[in-house]
Amino acid sequence: MPRGVPQRRRRGWVRPVVALALVAVPLAEIWTIVQVGGLVGPWWTIALLLAGSVLGAWLVRREGGRAWRALREALQAGRMPAREIADGMLVLLGGGLILLPGFLLDVVGLVLILPFTRPVARRLLTSVVERRLVEAPTLGGPFGAGFGPGFRPGFGPGAAPGNGDRPGPGGDGPVVRGDVVE
Repeated sequence: MPRGVPQRRRRGWVRPVVALALVAVPLAEIWTIVQVGGLVGPWWTIALLLAGSVLGAWLVRREGGRAWRALREALQAGRMPAREIADGMLVLLGGGLILLPGFLLDVVGLVLILPFTRPVARRLLTSVVERRLVEAPTLGGPFGAGFGPGFRPGFGPGAAPGNGDRPGPGGDGPVVRGDVVE
């Protein structure tokens, strides 16, 4: 690797953690189902699993509709719908978890879907996304040197090679403001 170009941070721990989760979560779900079955009996356990799926489907429909309406309202108001997009993603993820059989994933899905617990999950999601964006290398993105997160073609002198005299915000040229008329 050339000198002066920072190396990407290695995340060698991600694959083993995902592999462990793919084994541990189903085993934990099976253990929980067996424990609940031992307490209330097999038929009540099946009934509880079915009731959880039905309740989850109803909640996903209700909260997904609310998230969709909030997204439309934000777009119509002309503001960035970051919170609404995050809510939609959390409802979708929570719905997927609830529809999977098991009690543990149902609890996690409910935390992601319910309107009074979703803000906590949204803050966690926002902090993870912000951390990933801030930690991204500034030199050498996926398309080579100069095309990292700091690459902004046409937005000021020196933003991209050969664009020094291109007009635009922060540039030396004139900025023409106007409306698009169809």
